[in-house]
Amino acid sequence: MTQLPYLTADLPGAGGKIKQQPEDFSVDEIPLYPLSGEGTHVFFRVTKKGVPTPAAADRIARHMGVSVKSIGVAGLKDSNAVTTQWMSIEHADIHHLEQFSDPKVAVSGITRHTNKLKLGHLAGNRFGIKVRDIDAQALERAKQVMDILVLRGVPNFFGPQRFGLRGDTGQLGRALVMNKLDDFTRIFLGEPSPADPPDIREARKAFDAGDYDRAYDAWPGHYADQRKALRNFRKRHDPQSVVASVDWRLRRLFVSAFQSEVFNRVLEQRLHDIDRVQPGDLAQKTGTGGIFLVEDVQAEQPRCERFEISPTGPVPGYRCRLAEGEAGQIERKVMRAMEIENVEIRRVGKLEVRGARRALRFGLTEPELSQGTDEHGEFLSVAFAAPSGCYATIVLGEIMKVDPLGRGGDDQPGEAS
Repeated sequence: MTQLPYLTADLPGAGGKIKQQPEDFSVDEIPLYPLSGEGTHVFFRVTKKGVPTPAAADRIARHMGVSVKSIGVAGLKDSNAVTTQWMSIEHADIHHLEQFSDPKVAVSGITRHTNKLKLGHLAGNRFGIKVRDIDAQALERAKQVMDILVLRGVPNFFGPQRFGLRGDTGQLGRALVMNKLDDFTRIFLGEPSPADPPDIREARKAFDAGDYDRAYDAWPGHYADQRKALRNFRKRHDPQSVVASVDWRLRRLFVSAFQSEVFNRVLEQRLHDIDRVQPGDLAQKTGTGGIFLVEDVQAEQPRCERFEISPTGPVPGYRCRLAEGEAGQIERKVMRAMEIENVEIRRVGKLEVRGARRALRFGLTEPELSQGTDEHGEFLSVAFAAPSGCYATIVLGEIMKVDPLGRGGDDQPGEAS
């Protein structure tokens, strides 16, 4: 994945580093709807530190004596942070839930509601972030950038987390969409990267050298998909067997990453117009998410300036309508450059690829900036709220002008969910 451009590229950054301490990054989930206090589903807030969401849910499930699948969550939260989110269990014993005790996971705010909490049932997240090793003018520079982001919106890029530590999930998705299974096999099992741990780098080197037995032995046991794929490939040398070995959820993630890559490239082309609509644009209503064709720019632009609507870009698939006019030309040009057509992305194996439209920007609310010092030294405090599905690291990248996740130099900036 190449570096993403900044909307505020003409403004200097504050520099710095994030996540030097787990407490430096906090996320608080904003519910999609108020809880009724009645119903068969028990809802509760989970505050965790240094633990991924699935692990926290598993600990609670074991305490409650239920399957982890019965626990509802609205989104996955960063493990290297202090995060608060809602979970739910139907017909739970509230008294027993109150007895839950764990050094890194706490339960509070127990109440009831009429339905299970499901993925996507969140309005957004509030972030509180300490940026350390900052520039001397960090606060002043951050304020200049924040003012622009609040006024114009934040580029709604899919962050690099979407594309994996190696940055190759989009390439794997493209290979699946294009049915280039030899390419998929080569990327999935070979092509060592500096981002790989040493043992995995050796496994990939062995595969590229054709030593499949050594490659199989080198893959760690918890990489079940790679080991299964390699086991089948060394028997048949058939790339189809490699694809068939990969869990369908992982394949869906790869295809989704490729769709995200298409959107990002369109957004790059329209970066400096994210707060302006054009004739033929497909705009999204901020309140309802509805999509409509822009025909009267003079009537719609004031609504755009008030953040009531925003232009959108394609997350391609069979349900993704393309824009018209100049906006549509940009979308089609990007797809041609990536050697795809929107209508081609309908089905990948048994996976349906529906597609969608995604706003080119998101509104930044509740912004706060300050500078302070604690036992770990000086820091810039950055706080804001963002809608579900948006990436906090894009905001931080604009402010810092370095990769917040430390992926090298300025080579680009978790998901706000």
